[in-house]
Amino acid sequence: MERGAFIIGQDDLILVTGATGFIGPRLVNTLIEQGYRNLRCLVRRSSEEAQLTALSGLVRKGVRFEIFTGNLLSQEDCSAAAKDAAVIFHLATSRDGKSYPEAFRNSVVTTRNLLEGTRRHDSLRRFVNVSSLVVYSNTGKPRWRRLDETCPLERHPELRGDAYCFSKVKQEEIVAEYGARFAIPYVTLRLGYVFGPGKVSIPSRVGLDAPGVFLHLGGSNPIPLTYVDNCAEAIALAGVQPAKNGEVLNVVDDDLPSSRQFLRLYKVNMKPFKSLYLPHSLSYALCYIWERYSAWSEGQLLPAFNRRRWHVYWKKTRYSNDKLKAQVGWTPRVSMAEGFRRYFESCRVGEAGA
Repeated sequence: MERGAFIIGQDDLILVTGATGFIGPRLVNTLIEQGYRNLRCLVRRSSEEAQLTALSGLVRKGVRFEIFTGNLLSQEDCSAAAKDAAVIFHLATSRDGKSYPEAFRNSVVTTRNLLEGTRRHDSLRRFVNVSSLVVYSNTGKPRWRRLDETCPLERHPELRGDAYCFSKVKQEEIVAEYGARFAIPYVTLRLGYVFGPGKVSIPSRVGLDAPGVFLHLGGSNPIPLTYVDNCAEAIALAGVQPAKNGEVLNVVDDDLPSSRQFLRLYKVNMKPFKSLYLPHSLSYALCYIWERYSAWSEGQLLPAFNRRRWHVYWKKTRYSNDKLKAQVGWTPRVSMAEGFRRYFESCRVGEAGA
């Protein structure tokens, strides 16, 4: 699209939270490549020096680049970081929190503080809320029906046994609330599983590690992958392209591999290991039994596996990126084959250096 079609100019201030995370540096680099020259990155005070050095290394001549050290749990820090920002890319989150209160605090409270911070200023044209496909319930539809932006969300995320899902559902709710009450212009991106150099673990949608064997649960299910560079570009475009307030866009790549294909590639490119495939009917039954026993034991066995989780991770589902392509003109630049090549090469280098 022509530059004049974008909602901001190249010198308007862009704020990125979570800039030292997995996606953040790629997003910063993408924005600079697209010609934006005024960036501010909000980072935690605990960020490692190596992360900050790598982030600063992206700066090019003519780019005004500010590292703003602050805490999203501080409303004053949020207000100062949001000052003069035309677009805010909100990537900061916490996947490490196992408890619901911790996940709520690090995703929902921080998001509320940032939204409150934007209300103190009159510069914001777009708030980009980065969420996840895990917010969908994926129930009440045929096995092979595709999952798109019209599908229902998890109505009771507290029952999923997944603090991350709970926090993302609640985060989306508060963004939508501020959009409706205070006319904050926003879009929400629901990301698939983001992979690329720097990640070595096998997605849980493929299966789970058990003592002595890997339990393969996905079978022929497509895995909703998005290569990190493709994902960063989708996020960047969603922040600067004209869009209806409250728009929701799913982010997955083309040519999605099945769980079985991914597992086979991982074994070939990394190292062979024992795996046991559990048919979908059996994995569903095991999740049901686990769920019932957890209820019977009054929580002594945590409800980590249940039917709600099964529907999201291991039910046969197709995924769509049609709306993303139509709304922001995005197409994945890195093919799935090339993404896998870079990914496995990075995994091998990481193992060799360990």
